[in-house]
Amino acid sequence: MEKIQIASSPHLSRPNTSTRLMMLDVILALIPALAVGIWIFGWFAVKQVSLCILVCMLSEWFFNLLRGDKRASLDDLSAIVTGMILGLSLPWSAPWQVPVFASIIAVGLGKAAFGGLGFNIFNPAMVGRAFVMLSFATVMGSNAYEFPKEQITHEHETQVTVITQATPLKQIKEVMKSGAQIESQMTSDSLLIALTGQRNGSLGEVSVLAILLGGFYLLFRRTISWRIPLGMCFAVFLIGALVSPSTPFVYGSAYLLNGAVLFGAFFIATDPVTSPVTPRGHWIFGIGVGVLTMIIRLFSGYPEGVMFAVLMMNAVVPLINAWTIPQPFGGLPKTHS
Repeated sequence: MEKIQIASSPHLSRPNTSTRLMMLDVILALIPALAVGIWIFGWFAVKQVSLCILVCMLSEWFFNLLRGDKRASLDDLSAIVTGMILGLSLPWSAPWQVPVFASIIAVGLGKAAFGGLGFNIFNPAMVGRAFVMLSFATVMGSNAYEFPKEQITHEHETQVTVITQATPLKQIKEVMKSGAQIESQMTSDSLLIALTGQRNGSLGEVSVLAILLGGFYLLFRRTISWRIPLGMCFAVFLIGALVSPSTPFVYGSAYLLNGAVLFGAFFIATDPVTSPVTPRGHWIFGIGVGVLTMIIRLFSGYPEGVMFAVLMMNAVVPLINAWTIPQPFGGLPKTHS
């Protein structure tokens, strides 16, 4: 006779799924972006990411002890994922105190303060980055990506033309302020640069190809929802195209392929803990992040807006879940007075 197992929810359709395996998938997916970051920025990328991973792990261990977890386990690999995403979201030039404080805040305030992994409402890496963005504005602003050539050591001279130029989004913002138009030829010529990563920006966002490799791996493994990145990218491209109706594809592509949109769409907005649980909620969340990103890019003093957009949408995830949870078959049970 066949045995029937009866257990309380949650019921998983993939019994081999675990937090550790999901985090391992994210770590593997981040390797291409990390490799390109090291290739472009050299020791600077190694320093930033290594510091973030190390301090996130130490902070996780320490805050676990404060919460009474005698094992203080790091087996779920979430601290490594937080450290990698945080490190790859920082500029190459940030001094050592930036990744250190960002990592402590990411784990302590972004996760441990809510009760640990699974209870946090905001993406921990973005909480840490927002803290240093506001606290160390001088070394985290758009000017942080431009470094005086005479201060670069001799062994990095071959990278000076890449790592000291203005970011593409800053260039686009300056073009918009001047009232000029982005030339189609400039965008087509820069497509190869965007794919390979030969441009400036945060460590993990410079190569479109590396991000897509990691993102498609996560989609193939069903570790993330495809609706969130698609909704986010669609919103960014559409609003970017509406900026210049005469050349919609040029502007839409420029806003989509530059900055942290793709990195955020695959690795940040898709965090299963801080994103909605329903398919309709995924669409609302992804489109909302994309819309807010473009509002910040176009109307604020910041050339980038992914970080703030994700945090704002994280805050309304409970409402999105409440709006989009489907009714059970037959309708809700009637209450008797």
